Amino acid sequence: MQNLILASSSPRRKELLENLHLTFEVSSSDVDESFDPELTPGEIVMELSNRKARAVSKQYPDSFVIGADTVVVLDGTVLGKPVDRMEAFSMLKALAGRTHSVYTGVSIITPQKEIIFNVKTDVVFWELSDEEINAYIDTGEPFDKAGSYGIQGFGSMLVKEISGDYFSVVGLPVSKTVRELKNAGYVIPH
Repeated sequence: MQNLILASSSPRRKELLENLHLTFEVSSSDVDESFDPELTPGEIVMELSNRKARAVSKQYPDSFVIGADTVVVLDGTVLGKPVDRMEAFSMLKALAGRTHSVYTGVSIITPQKEIIFNVKTDVVFWELSDEEINAYIDTGEPFDKAGSYGIQGFGSMLVKEISGDYFSVVGLPVSKTVRELKNAGYVIPH
């Protein structure tokens, strides 16, 4: 039997795989998430997703391991997870009324091969008042999310439109990941 391992502690990524009724284990890695500022956003998420998948793959060398990483990019600047309320407010204020890009990188490591890719989705926010931003921050949702928002929760009220893969913004481009798992030889149960 093929083992599938999700190299992520993200409850959102776990839920996306559970929705597919896939049997998998979660084994998150505690890798260094710093990156070379010269890398493009797509290169950053591929590098970090690969770092996570490789670390977990060492523990499970006979398994299919999925690593993922997501960043939010505004005007060429990568927005990570906010360190405090002030930073969350600043990020959300900058995103208000504008288009930004969300990049999610995925690495699939198997005993035979490595597949690494990234998906870019553009997201447009509504204009937001300081009151709306503060009300959103009060939900507590921004603090463990790149760019200070989660599209699948209360943050959905901030989003005017998206162009691309919704699930990539959540944290895992599901359909492309499944296709690449199949290409890697993983049998998706029906």
